[in-house]
Amino acid sequence: MTFDECKKGLGSDNPFFVKSRFAVCDGASFVQEWLVNGRPTGASMFNLRVVGTIAKNSRTIDYQYYYTDFKVTGRTGALTMPISTKGTTPKTWPSGAHFTHGGNMPGTKTWTQLKALRTFHHTMNAKPGQGSGRSDVLAAVYEPVVSFQPPAPWQLSGDTGGKLFMLAPLWDAASYLPNSTGGGNPAKKGAASFAYYASLTLSAKAGAEERAEAQHIKTAFTHPEDTKPYMSAKKVPGQTVKAPLHRTVSAQRNEDNRKAAKKQCRRYWGDGYSHGGTRDCDEYPFASTYEGAAEHDYDPEVRKFNFSVKPIAKEDNQAGGLILKSFYSKNRILDGMNDGFTVRIIG
Repeated sequence: MTFDECKKGLGSDNPFFVKSRFAVCDGASFVQEWLVNGRPTGASMFNLRVVGTIAKNSRTIDYQYYYTDFKVTGRTGALTMPISTKGTTPKTWPSGAHFTHGGNMPGTKTWTQLKALRTFHHTMNAKPGQGSGRSDVLAAVYEPVVSFQPPAPWQLSGDTGGKLFMLAPLWDAASYLPNSTGGGNPAKKGAASFAYYASLTLSAKAGAEERAEAQHIKTAFTHPEDTKPYMSAKKVPGQTVKAPLHRTVSAQRNEDNRKAAKKQCRRYWGDGYSHGGTRDCDEYPFASTYEGAAEHDYDPEVRKFNFSVKPIAKEDNQAGGLILKSFYSKNRILDGMNDGFTVRIIG
């Protein structure tokens, strides 16, 4: 992500901008009111934007800092004011994680020096083996911190610094995701990403190879009463981040979801629903999610039949499956309830 992309993405209303799970940014304005003997004499300001990016299949996160828009009005001591910049990691899960840091963070520079410098970067890398669960997941809080103090005899009214919000960085070494071996180097296996619910996009437009599947999901979203199996309070997940889908890599759970879906296809369309093998029993939520058709069998607390099935052309179903598989890989969607994704239908 470039500086201009970040600036445009933030605009005036967005608290942060996400291009993907591998490119995010945030920014803040710092305004100072200058005083002498308690009386206002002038004002100054500057902006800081931080862009976090991760190269493909890399465990290194690069945070690029951009200081811009330095302005002064009236009489101030801004030009010689020292400004400190730090990239901090106040918390990790699990705790006690160790990182390798790099880059060219300048520490403390004066207003004039930072204006001339404009940009610098900070890198972080977490070795595998520090995370939890089968996917070796490590999460953290990353905070860019800015602080400044007026040179004597000046005084400032208000805050003398602040923190920027950044999406939580994640590291994993999942065996089911790309770079699972590190190219033969165990210290490089896995990759980093940012904790953000990606959205799977499927097209219901004419000509789209996954059209029939997308149309099926669209009906489940907009007219669940028209789907099978019937359930009066049906509201399938995956439409919003408040009720996302969660990936499962359990072969048994996948198979149980498919069996439960096919049972309903046979119930409503008969044993010949496949029309001689030309149709598949399409299910939503997907069989590769914890919310699939067998969810109630694993968790009796959830609503039974809160899913939809429909026989569709085998080609459309397979095309949708390939798109989903690619989406999981490209976005490093993790197994379990601590990661999630949504589905968007166009057309």
